[in-house]
Amino acid sequence: MGYREAWDLQAALQSRLIEAKRGEQTDALPPHVLLLVEHPPVFTLGKSGDAANLLASGDALAARGATFVETDRGGDITFHGPGQVVAYPILDLDRLSNLEGEPMRDLHRFLREMEEAVIRTCADWNVVADRVPGRTGVWVGPDARGDERKVCAMGVRCSRWVTMHGLALNVTTDLDWFGLIVPCGIDDRGVTSLAREASGGGPRSHGDGVSPEVVSQQLVGHLAARLGLDLRSVERAELETWARGRKNSAPSTAA
Repeated sequence: MGYREAWDLQAALQSRLIEAKRGEQTDALPPHVLLLVEHPPVFTLGKSGDAANLLASGDALAARGATFVETDRGGDITFHGPGQVVAYPILDLDRLSNLEGEPMRDLHRFLREMEEAVIRTCADWNVVADRVPGRTGVWVGPDARGDERKVCAMGVRCSRWVTMHGLALNVTTDLDWFGLIVPCGIDDRGVTSLAREASGGGPRSHGDGVSPEVVSQQLVGHLAARLGLDLRSVERAELETWARGRKNSAPSTAA
């Protein structure tokens, strides 16, 4: 799914949840949605980012089949593309609590729970990942292979405690793309992928069995547990119907 297309769908779903909070609809509450996508190559710059962290011209990006989008999420610049699992939770945090029963009406807690879901997904592949104090996202290292390297970037937008945007986990991503940017505005650390780490960290390694399809299902399970969601899979057409406000039933939803 194209980035702008996914952005528009998220915004529409977020608006439906906000309308429900404002009492602007009288039928059942819209569902929570966990939107899972894989984007064609695109570089996105968050609202607090610096365009100087894009190191290539528009023509150079176009020659490689990539685009550049300034977006309304938090954070700086990152890359989305094939081999990456992107998860966009469109959730009313007022209606959720975490695994320990703590209210989710805390954006920092929400981010930490998403990080924990990614950490546990990496652990499913025997990859030790963790947080780095002061830096949102999930990292591998430092270890014998080098300093900390980011495996998952995060950036969200929240309005009336309803979230959109989310996380991007590198699974089999071509990491050469990140050479065209200063990833997340951090110039003293690198990036990595789950496949590279699962197979020993070689420059062209792809861990046996590591695939976006498998990893996405593992990630969904961990996100559901950490965020207190009851998920079922739906087709895109059904999501678009909810976004237009023609149907407002179903529990938390993954697509």
